[in-house]
Amino acid sequence: MRIGILGLGRIGAFHAETLSGLDAVESLVVSDPFADAAKSAAERLGAEVADSPEALLAAGVDGVVVAAATDAHPGLILACVEAGVPVFCEKPVARTIGEGVEVLKAVGGRDVPVQIGFNRRFDAGFVAARAAVRSGELGKLHTVRSTTLDPAPPSAAYVAASGGIFRDCSVHDFDIIRWVTGREVTEVYAAGGNRGADYIREAGDADTTGAVLTLDDGTLAVVSNSRHNGRGHDVRMELHGFADSIAVGLEDKLPLRSVEPGTTFPAGTPHDFFMDRFTDAYRAELTAFTEVVAGSRPSPCTIAEALEAGWIAEACTLSLHEHRPVTVEEVRQA
Repeated sequence: MRIGILGLGRIGAFHAETLSGLDAVESLVVSDPFADAAKSAAERLGAEVADSPEALLAAGVDGVVVAAATDAHPGLILACVEAGVPVFCEKPVARTIGEGVEVLKAVGGRDVPVQIGFNRRFDAGFVAARAAVRSGELGKLHTVRSTTLDPAPPSAAYVAASGGIFRDCSVHDFDIIRWVTGREVTEVYAAGGNRGADYIREAGDADTTGAVLTLDDGTLAVVSNSRHNGRGHDVRMELHGFADSIAVGLEDKLPLRSVEPGTTFPAGTPHDFFMDRFTDAYRAELTAFTEVVAGSRPSPCTIAEALEAGWIAEACTLSLHEHRPVTVEEVRQA
């Protein structure tokens, strides 16, 4: 098949490289507002260059991967859907949850699949955790812990436009908690602090946060996030049930050092970047998209699914600023 890629920044270039190695993909068409980025990708991967999204959609593509700036997501998703071309778009759907809801309404009733990029759904550990919950081998869950700790904060410009740590970072934890447990979040309580970069505080955001989520069956989920984790990129999940407990991310590249005498785990070089931690998951995610394009599977993460994690992020952001518990229903009705 012939796949188009809109946006060739860090993640777009990475996706282009991944797609070029998939058996189902015969050719690529790439486009970026910065002509040099498109030219570089084309030369490296043998891709065709389109000078605009319109030209790319007119180039006979079977599917499109959107990795452009967040503000461009709604327009590009709608352009692809209106052209009848299946589309994969990196999260978030839009800059705000309200805009995301408008996108959902605009594509409603259209028979064109849209897949939103939540890559943890394709990580082998999280897939195995979901299977363990579904099989009942853990018994009833009582506690879930989800962690995302970045080795260093993004730039000041990125932070100012990100919408805050819950919308930008924690949303991955919120999505994977829903996906693994099969439960909905009903209430949140969030707290945060700033011990690092001043520009994060100046943007009205926190660089380190904790949130307690109450799920609809009474299970408690504890989410921990930070922009500053000197040892590396730490993404983990624990699931504790009445019959058994399991963990995702406890492997030799875990960026956590044990000080127990005689303990050699973890022994590997710590993960230092999200692309390192999730290389295989990204490949599996884009392979799934080629199956969506081929019509052999439905979208594994629809716009509606992606927005559910967004509502939790909205509730946590409000809770952080108002220092109180917030129900997800409250922010839906606001």
